[in-house]
Amino acid sequence: MSLKLDILVFAAHPDDAELGCSGTILAHLAKGYKVGIVDFTSGELGTRGSGPLRLIEAENASKILGLTIRENLGFRDGFFVNDEAHQKALIKIIRKYRPEIVLANAIDDRHPDHGKAAKLTTDACFFAGLPRIETFDDSGNVQAHWRPKNLFHYIQDMYHNPDFVIDVTAHWDKKVESIKAFKSQFYDPNSAETPSYISSLDFFNFLEGRARHVGHPAGFTFGEGFTKSRIFGINDLFSII
Repeated sequence: MSLKLDILVFAAHPDDAELGCSGTILAHLAKGYKVGIVDFTSGELGTRGSGPLRLIEAENASKILGLTIRENLGFRDGFFVNDEAHQKALIKIIRKYRPEIVLANAIDDRHPDHGKAAKLTTDACFFAGLPRIETFDDSGNVQAHWRPKNLFHYIQDMYHNPDFVIDVTAHWDKKVESIKAFKSQFYDPNSAETPSYISSLDFFNFLEGRARHVGHPAGFTFGEGFTKSRIFGINDLFSII
């Protein structure tokens, strides 16, 4: 039987998870939870670097975070779609790792792939729970159906009012370190590559400002915000911080 994850993070591109929710990943790994990332593409359409290089960078970032697993589905950057083939690829992963919680790209964002990935993940999480959709593991065995208990969307470039905020203050420095593992993509004063939207020093200032802005109303120095697609039901008011 495959390793079971507590939290599975889906990301359209390598570095999406690091930018959007690596503090949350670190916070839960520190508590003993098993957390993995599955990237859809290698980000081969990015202005800087290359697909193969970004895969290496993703491996380096994974080591910094201490992830339980990381996989890449090899979808086409920019051109993956929300169809049966792509949904079944995600369904297979969901049934393989049987996560209790899935974290997914922002529901709407500057990069079209992010919102597209959010909808693909949402649909796959639902369909993964239907027994009559048949998928097979790598050994050819029929997979048991599985539906995560919760699906949350991390906030990326475009601001969305979060439904809840995770305190990542204790993990901020390592979050930044994991982002900087993607050396081809972010600020490097010695790089001769074409400048991009995310390669300036000011982009890191934005990331810090966003984390402070999101964390402040909750009383945290640094926070990561998430949106949800369904209403929570609780039995105990004291379970809310």
